[in-house]
Amino acid sequence: MAYKVAAFYQFAALPDFRELGEPLRAICAALELKGSVLLAHEGINGTIAGSEDAIDELVRELRDGALFGGRLDNLELKFSAAAAMPFQRLKIRLKKEIVTLGDPAADPTRQVGIYVDPADWNTLIAAPDTLVIDTRNAFEVAMGTFAGAVDPGIRSFGQFKDFAAQQLDPAKHRRIAMFCTGGIRCEKASAHLLARGFAEVYHLKGGILRYLEGVPETESRWRGECFVFDDRVALGHGLRERAMEHGSDE
Repeated sequence: MAYKVAAFYQFAALPDFRELGEPLRAICAALELKGSVLLAHEGINGTIAGSEDAIDELVRELRDGALFGGRLDNLELKFSAAAAMPFQRLKIRLKKEIVTLGDPAADPTRQVGIYVDPADWNTLIAAPDTLVIDTRNAFEVAMGTFAGAVDPGIRSFGQFKDFAAQQLDPAKHRRIAMFCTGGIRCEKASAHLLARGFAEVYHLKGGILRYLEGVPETESRWRGECFVFDDRVALGHGLRERAMEHGSDE
């Protein structure tokens, strides 16, 4: 049996996130879904796998159902496939942040960088005055990245603000383009840089996964594989599974 995998997130005000956890768990369990969903005051972030019908029903519930009351009307959503169930169990977690940066000033609901569609990404990062930054962890970068991108050398995303403070200068780096797996880390990173006075900050809409899904391999500037936090470990162009011998936990 093939499984449908949905990766999704949205920054949205969810002051009642603690009350949403158990009802969401019940919905996912009834649909026999597995994976992980993070809920926080600032929004939702998850990757869930199951049958095609079950995934479609969950997406309808998130977007239009009574539980979230229309607050997830701009859900960033990507689908891929897995030959085997890529998760061992279902986890609904309540967190301080849906992606941990530790900077209260980085609020993507207030300000965020300029979104760049995958079709326009190659042109942007080829410009000589564009500093391209991979916001992912070092082991993810080692598996694959865009040609010429800066590797911050971080072990966790929470260290990105230290990298920015030490290595980036608003007066020197006037145009910055950032990318990550699905787009969520770049939302926080771009909000952080804007709060620090950087004027021109771009990020790849939908992340590497959207790029690999839509940009032909013959035109791609991507090199290597894209690490994903499930049992598939890595995806290539067309979001095809790549067999790997090792992985890492989120």
